Amino acid sequence: MACVSGQIVTSNKATIRINNKPKINVNVETGQMPGMNIAPNIKGKYYALIIGINDYVDPLVSSLDKPIRDAEVFYNAITSRYTFNVENVRLLKNATSTQMYEALDFFAEKVKPEDSFLIFYAGHGVWDEEAGIGYWLPADARRSSKRDWFRNSTLRDYLREIRSKHTLLVSDACFGGSIFKTRAAFTDATFAINSLYELPSRKAMTSGTLTEVPDQSAFLKYLVERLNNNTEKYLSSEQLFSSLRMAVINNSKVVPQYGVIQDVDDQGGDFIFILKE
Repeated sequence: MACVSGQIVTSNKATIRINNKPKINVNVETGQMPGMNIAPNIKGKYYALIIGINDYVDPLVSSLDKPIRDAEVFYNAITSRYTFNVENVRLLKNATSTQMYEALDFFAEKVKPEDSFLIFYAGHGVWDEEAGIGYWLPADARRSSKRDWFRNSTLRDYLREIRSKHTLLVSDACFGGSIFKTRAAFTDATFAINSLYELPSRKAMTSGTLTEVPDQSAFLKYLVERLNNNTEKYLSSEQLFSSLRMAVINNSKVVPQYGVIQDVDDQGGDFIFILKE
């Protein structure tokens, strides 16, 4: 028998009222409130678009050595350990602008409001200081024309169109931080997890700010290492980023970034990685 707030109870549960607020049921043995150790009510699927670009058509755009390998390593990490079924993940190697548009059009049709969607990009990034515009460079991008450069503003438009519950962007490219505003281009869950899952989110993590990042990516190294070594069933993207941030800073010359993608309906939630059973 236990005594809670003046009540005599004969079970392991009690009802308390704090300052005349609505009643809250508490387990007197554990001190837990409802939802603290209840798995999130996840009904949707997990989708991902993973892009790695090494080779460029234009000889004036320098080739890279690592992005395709990085994309493959990331693909293996999320499909082997987390709830990303391979049929719901597209891996594009040396993608052209048309292939990138077609893939995003596909997910805009496929992804439902209860689903989670992840985009990973490794390749060249460009920041136009005068115009204040950031770009990804598809494999068919040419230095002399921006026609086939993939604008950050276009990506934001797709993120509005793809009506997922949660979207996470992971960008390992020069000037990746421009999505918030080297690969030099040319030559069982807690209450907190439940709360984060319930609110829609549009978050991004990038390998740097408005700076060049090296082709040998410390960001990707520690990102995949943390994903592979994680033992928590539910891992938020913010927890993931926090676990790798200092390692990247201490072992490279870049400062990775994490935050909200503005103007695409983020409501304060977070993308939750879920380990497979």
